[in-house]
Amino acid sequence: MQNARLTGPGAGAEKYDILTALAVKGLASSGTLQTSILRLVALVTARYNWISGEMAIGQREMAALWSVDERTAKRETRRLIDTGFLVLKYRGVKGRVAVYSLDISAIYSSTVDEWEKVGSDFAARMTGRYGLSGQAVATPAAATAHVVHVDFTSGTRAGAFSPWERMLRLLEDAHPAHFTSWYARLTLLRAEHGVVTLCAPSRFAAQYVDTHLRREIEHPLRVCFGPDARCEIVSAV
Repeated sequence: MQNARLTGPGAGAEKYDILTALAVKGLASSGTLQTSILRLVALVTARYNWISGEMAIGQREMAALWSVDERTAKRETRRLIDTGFLVLKYRGVKGRVAVYSLDISAIYSSTVDEWEKVGSDFAARMTGRYGLSGQAVATPAAATAHVVHVDFTSGTRAGAFSPWERMLRLLEDAHPAHFTSWYARLTLLRAEHGVVTLCAPSRFAAQYVDTHLRREIEHPLRVCFGPDARCEIVSAV
């Protein structure tokens, strides 16, 4: 669903819903993430071509739009790409500016916790489009006995001194934006025979973590589970 083109009946409403979800996510965040999302909303509102599903814009134009220098604009663009909201389709070359697209699925997944703040009708509408939900996805019955449940809203977390808990804390410290959007949604199914199996709440989430975030996971995984440990990511549905 990356770089989805929003056309046809209902496309106009979905565009506004995506911007709403981003804005509410930004308001619920703080510091660097809040600023990044505000800049993304401004960029999309001003320059995004929803029909083609992309925008062509140079670093100088970004800097002007955001009221920053070009170095800051370059750093911010990289941060938005690393966070998963923005995708670089074509690099800028002589005489041509770079082309970017939105990762619509990543935006849906990253903002899901904020949908109810807009209203139950908004949450239902967003859920219906991509099959996502703000509620925890049930873990398959066959794996229930192996699941380590972690309460991220509590001051004292379950399994506070377990390898899994230490791994989570390393990820949270090193990658706070990715932790909130992705790592906090993972559960540990089992760790045996050198294989650590993690469960994501959806097939999309499992594929995204496996494709885009595996490098970030591997170091803390080996620190906490052993130098020869490897990771397997599965989905709950």
